[in-house]
Amino acid sequence: MPDLDRITRSPDVMGGKPWLRGMRVTVGMVVGLCTAGHTCGDILTAYPYLEEDDIRQALAYAAWRVEEIEEPLPTA
Repeated sequence: MPDLDRITRSPDVMGGKPWLRGMRVTVGMVVGLCTAGHTCGDILTAYPYLEEDDIRQALAYAAWRVEEIEEPLPTA
């Protein structure tokens, strides 16, 4: 896993979705904004408490998760 010190994840918070720096901004929200065509500048203007590194790490986390392989646990 890449060094993602801005990404937090807990099953008890935000429905278990990963979020940024303890703020109520999820990785999925940032990725969704990017895929909708918003630039990094657009996102930073709309959410001035975010930083460019937050957006970079959200995208890096999403890319890492897509590449991760989940295998079912064997049943007894």
